[in-house]
Amino acid sequence: MSGNAETALAVRRFLDRLGLPGLVDVHTHFMPGRVMEKVWDYFDAVGPLTGTEWPITYRHEEDERVALLRAFGVRAFTSMLYPHKPAMAAWLNSWAADFAARTPDCLHTATFFPEVGAARYVRRAVDGGARVFKAHVQVGGYDPNDDRLEPVWGLLAEAAVPVVVHCGSGPAPGEHTGPAPIARLLARHPRLPLVVAHMGMPEYTDFLDLAERYPEVRLDTTMVFTDFAERLSGFPAGALGRLAALRDRILLGTDFPNIPYPYEHQLRALERLGLGDDWLRAVCHDNAARLFRLPPPATV
Repeated sequence: MSGNAETALAVRRFLDRLGLPGLVDVHTHFMPGRVMEKVWDYFDAVGPLTGTEWPITYRHEEDERVALLRAFGVRAFTSMLYPHKPAMAAWLNSWAADFAARTPDCLHTATFFPEVGAARYVRRAVDGGARVFKAHVQVGGYDPNDDRLEPVWGLLAEAAVPVVVHCGSGPAPGEHTGPAPIARLLARHPRLPLVVAHMGMPEYTDFLDLAERYPEVRLDTTMVFTDFAERLSGFPAGALGRLAALRDRILLGTDFPNIPYPYEHQLRALERLGLGDDWLRAVCHDNAARLFRLPPPATV
């Protein structure tokens, strides 16, 4: 049996044990081909933000990656993509809209950058059916409180469209990473539905504070608790009780395909926390299904 087949079987057993119809993964990456290749080149070169060997487990063509997620029992996923410079986001949004149109199990994803016209193309994406946005403060190198983004945040808060934001200082701090800029943003937009990527690694407790303060703040599990991430920045054991209390606002994320281990490892890492099957059901499916108003799965 191939490694992918073994992973598919392991994930299916996990789902069967929990009685789940599938997974909802809010943090998966699909991008235009040449953009994805540049991302992989960066990981291959042990880029300065990672500083460690990072083999890409699922370096496949786009169609095969989609097929793998389906084989792994993922019933809904995202196409997290993000610009690193101006005049790039609108083009990425056009690609993502086309990808979502031909990939019905992908939640239509969009992005933005602090630039003139950002509110205009974000409005166009929302009107076109975008269901989730990605903001990458670290790679983009921008302050989320940039004045050019103020109408964007207001628009997304009013439309109640979630934004997955990489704002923690892992794997390396940036000028605008960390909890303080996000705290300032939320003070102005307390109803903004933010999903903090990687649970805010490594400032886990600070982002837990924000989630406890603001009911529309959620945390995704991307790479957290895996053996790989624990070596880089371990989650504080004393905060596990807070995760249990926030059960309804923790969402499964994996970083597929850009992960240095099999997909199932993220699920096993969550399972071994010992927070219980109800917690796993909520995190791996129910919370995101409710957030994105997914229809009940078809029955045979």
